Amino acid sequence: MDKKKLMLLLGALVIAIGTAMAARSLFVGASAPKAEAAQAPKGPKVLVAQRALPVGTIITADSVAFQEWPKDMVQDAYFIDGEADMNKLLGTVVRYPITAGQPVTQGGLVAPGDRGFLAAALGAGMRAVTVPVSAKTGVGGFVFPGDHVDLMLTQTVPATDTGQPLKATETFLRNVRVLATDQSTETTVEEGKTVVRAFQTVTLEVTPKIAEKIEVAQTIGTLSLSLRSLADNQGELDQAIASGTVKVPAGATKTQEAKFLSDAMNRPVDGSTTFVTGGDVSRFQRRTAPSQEPKAPQVPSFSSSFSRPSPAQAYSRGDGSTSVTTRSGSVVRVTRGKITSAEPVGGN
Repeated sequence: MDKKKLMLLLGALVIAIGTAMAARSLFVGASAPKAEAAQAPKGPKVLVAQRALPVGTIITADSVAFQEWPKDMVQDAYFIDGEADMNKLLGTVVRYPITAGQPVTQGGLVAPGDRGFLAAALGAGMRAVTVPVSAKTGVGGFVFPGDHVDLMLTQTVPATDTGQPLKATETFLRNVRVLATDQSTETTVEEGKTVVRAFQTVTLEVTPKIAEKIEVAQTIGTLSLSLRSLADNQGELDQAIASGTVKVPAGATKTQEAKFLSDAMNRPVDGSTTFVTGGDVSRFQRRTAPSQEPKAPQVPSFSSSFSRPSPAQAYSRGDGSTSVTTRSGSVVRVTRGKITSAEPVGGN
């Protein structure tokens, strides 16, 4: 190879190496374009349901909350944060079913004082009944609309024998929903804390048959409320489903299934009565109910042919009539056919 060709080959090699290095520095130094995520236009915060709210649900602080909503999807019927007064919404009742995450509309709530408010709070086939309570029988005021309670009846059964009267308390109703305390269906919140206040009456949601039982129970003794835990309803519902007592209809959608289970969980329970007597508390109290009032002992009557009647003795005739005959001394009754007469002993 001549000197000229060698010089050309070396020059081409140098140019190639330089080009490669320039290209490498170009790719390494160039920054990759940053991908910017498209942000949805932020809108105002609207009131949405935190969980499924069936018809008749009483709005509480934990059932709804304000959440950002796309501006172009906000409607005039929505409750807007900063415009709606949350304190006025607490205690209202859901008129139409609201699914979890769905905005709450102004037409979907019924406020206290509105026409048909209490009727909207009642479930299908349910009734409202009011019972008197005190600070002692009403859990010290720690019962609020929407809570579930058990009803206890305390009574004293008087003794007809020589023993003591029976003192007993029985739980005759379970899982009864509270609709209102006194004439209020809302929970008062001040500085983020629920205000506990005393009340004298409680309005409960029950079936027509249970309403009759409550009215009778008030004439027997004293009614008291026992506040239930929120976990009790779910636990009892799981047991009812496992035992087959509660069966979800076949082919039901998730929404229908959720509504069915919610109705079953809020249904009052009647029939599982438990009781405690004075004997279970103190050895000096009786444990069993007093016996029935003893009847007057009956003197056995003996039939005798001879008797000494009272001065005025009645005798029956065959035609159904009676005659009164005054006798003295010993007599003997003589029956001839259907006629009975008394003949004096030794007489004609």
